[in-house]
Amino acid sequence: MARPVTSFICQECGATHKKWAGRCDACGAWNTVVEEAPLSQGPGRGLGAAKGKTVPLTPLSTLEPPPPRTSSGLVEFDRVLGGGLVPGSAILVGGDPGIGKSTLLLQAASALARQGSHAIYISGEEASAQVRMRAHRLGLAEAPVRLGAETALRDILTTLDAEQPDLAVIDSIQTLWSDTVEAAPGSVSQVRASAHELVTFAKKRGVAIIIVGHVTKDGQIAGPRVVEHMVDTVLYFEGERGHQFRILRAVKNRFGPADEIGVFEMTGGGLAEVANPSALFLSERGQPSPGSAVFAGIEGTRPVLTEIQALVAPSTLASPRRTVVGLDSGRVSTILAVLEARCGIPFAGLDVFLNVAGGMRVNEPAADLAIAAALLSAREDSALPADCVTFGEISLSGALRPVAQAENRLKEAQKLGFSQAIIPASQKIEGAGGMRLDRITDLTSFVGEIFGAG
Repeated sequence: MARPVTSFICQECGATHKKWAGRCDACGAWNTVVEEAPLSQGPGRGLGAAKGKTVPLTPLSTLEPPPPRTSSGLVEFDRVLGGGLVPGSAILVGGDPGIGKSTLLLQAASALARQGSHAIYISGEEASAQVRMRAHRLGLAEAPVRLGAETALRDILTTLDAEQPDLAVIDSIQTLWSDTVEAAPGSVSQVRASAHELVTFAKKRGVAIIIVGHVTKDGQIAGPRVVEHMVDTVLYFEGERGHQFRILRAVKNRFGPADEIGVFEMTGGGLAEVANPSALFLSERGQPSPGSAVFAGIEGTRPVLTEIQALVAPSTLASPRRTVVGLDSGRVSTILAVLEARCGIPFAGLDVFLNVAGGMRVNEPAADLAIAAALLSAREDSALPADCVTFGEISLSGALRPVAQAENRLKEAQKLGFSQAIIPASQKIEGAGGMRLDRITDLTSFVGEIFGAG
């Protein structure tokens, strides 16, 4: 019997190699090439002479109605999905262990079932009794959710085919195993095969499937990246263990906007929705203090105000510390370099600590001016006005660049009682809503006008 031909596939980009290599020639990633056996033996020499059927083609101008959506009963969850669950969609949810993924999905399945939809929860990591204990703790014991504990993929698909639910939650993909793949559960081959079968089933039967995925030390969903390409939506559940806030962020969504967030608060009765995250993130902000700046940001389609905190202190180390939480450390280093090179404000010999209050993570370039304001406020020991918000992008020349959706940022700030905003001079704003706008041309002007130096 001929030995099945194996191939060497990169787990990052999916490129195929003739032999193993420590570095992928296609994407340049290291230690990502893995030997895999094919799932099936295809024809040895192409497709042969037989022809297939013609694929129907339609023009781009064809109008199709938007996909129907079903509300999950959780407003914040529906916001991240783009308006609700789409039948036949496959959703991948990742997050750190114990962050609340199972709690959130059990609440969503229960809310959907109480509205009359058929929901099934398949647990591969916990026994049915453990899931019932969580449901009792959350007050969901009476919800008409069908519960199962199984890891065999064939049995799970057979059950779903017989039940025909509206929603199926699979917790988690790393515990499933397919009898057609000779590999341990959680391996690259098993994860890829299980994800492919689940996505195919969802499309053919019109069942919305939510798949839970483990994450690596870097916070990325474990397994081959091709799994993220298979599904329609990829959601990350973020949050710090020391904070009660949890953020559900869409990094990919074929049925709605990406980078949309839903904010939840971890309570004794489960995850509570936060309708106004700006007020929650600023709830513990007291009197104005040095090193604090309020940033008016945009997360997906909603404006969110967050507090950026900075601490600058003399360092006793040869290499001063740069500790950044909730921000891009590379961008913070760039802002420090611009402050020193363009404004003549050195940070050498000083420890710098930056943090976003509430466990929020900010990735917008529009936060540059707020970061610089917090750093300068901490270094000069001078507090910014309590009713002031800041946003703007800083270029390497020290100039301030305009950002998108400035009106929405200002409306959210005014709603929370802010009456002053520091913005780039070139920012076009149709209506400020009565707020006082301080327009700054570059970082040097900002240092001189706000802090009286430069």
